[in-house]
Amino acid sequence: MQDYADDDVATDVYESTRVVSTSVSSEERAAEAALRPTSLADFVGQERVKAQLNLVLSAAKQRSASADHVLLAGPPGLGKTTLAMIIASEVGSPLRLTSGPTIQHAGDLASILSSLVAGEVLFIDEIHRMSRSAEEMLYLAMEDFRVDVMIGKGAGATSIPLELPPFTLVGATTRSGLLPAPLRDRFGFTAHLDYYEPSELESIVLRSAAQLGVDIDHQSAVEISRRSRGTPRIANRLLRRSRDYAEVHHDGVLDVQRTRAALELYEVDELGLDRLDRAVLSALIDKFAGGPVGLSTLALSVGEEAETVDTVSEPFLVREGLMVRTPRGRVATPEAWRALGREIPTSLSQHSIDQLELDQP
Repeated sequence: MQDYADDDVATDVYESTRVVSTSVSSEERAAEAALRPTSLADFVGQERVKAQLNLVLSAAKQRSASADHVLLAGPPGLGKTTLAMIIASEVGSPLRLTSGPTIQHAGDLASILSSLVAGEVLFIDEIHRMSRSAEEMLYLAMEDFRVDVMIGKGAGATSIPLELPPFTLVGATTRSGLLPAPLRDRFGFTAHLDYYEPSELESIVLRSAAQLGVDIDHQSAVEISRRSRGTPRIANRLLRRSRDYAEVHHDGVLDVQRTRAALELYEVDELGLDRLDRAVLSALIDKFAGGPVGLSTLALSVGEEAETVDTVSEPFLVREGLMVRTPRGRVATPEAWRALGREIPTSLSQHSIDQLELDQP
């Protein structure tokens, strides 16, 4: 990928049409906001992160000081925005929300920082997409609570220091590797969020169902959780779509048969694979004999942009062991053949895949 900002836009445009989308519309955001926990005690999963974060916040409250800056890193849909809201709630401070793509000039950031009040929590989503000039201004603001504002241009330009009240910055990123080291180092605590276990997602589904007033049985919650790619956002979305199915076609009660029928309608199979995932695997196996094949060629074969396949489908396929990325290209694993109900060729073995990974281009 050459332009990560363009990749994010491409992902947002494509995923807005997917039931397992990690990008959300305004209506979806409103629905998800209603299901968000408001305290660390109510937040399901991420136990180690919660314990670490609780220590950071408790210590700050005991000192009557602003909490250290916090970086939340991890894939989309795992609760980074929710944790930012919880941080503000736990320390009893207002929350200011913005995002990296909207901060394209140092002046944009200076305007936001200068309007903060003491103790306020500033949340910057997709912080890796900030402009370089804004990032450099943020260094000083995070460390010394000060920004230097340039007045005028050329030889007559003057730098005026502007003192800031103590505040807590919470940054969220899906690509922490894109953050420059000086910015990462200024965060007092970095939380790495991991995918959720099915049992944790099951608890989230049952909690969300209770809040939505959905009559759901235990097996339905299990069915949704195992198809949710380890992601609470997807679990809640599949729950709402299953609820819609039950309300339209039945009496609104969700049992396991109705849940499976709803998920089948939305083309989410038992492994959590959706239409694009299966198309990618089918092309890889049927058209290219399992690979290796380059990303661009694979994307063309399924009628999608390379960025979409790379950022939307591949991370899940690789994590589930259905595909491997090698120097020569993408390769389907024996598990991919099984997932599609295909007979595994005798020439395909784990040894051959391992050798492909070791080979140089």
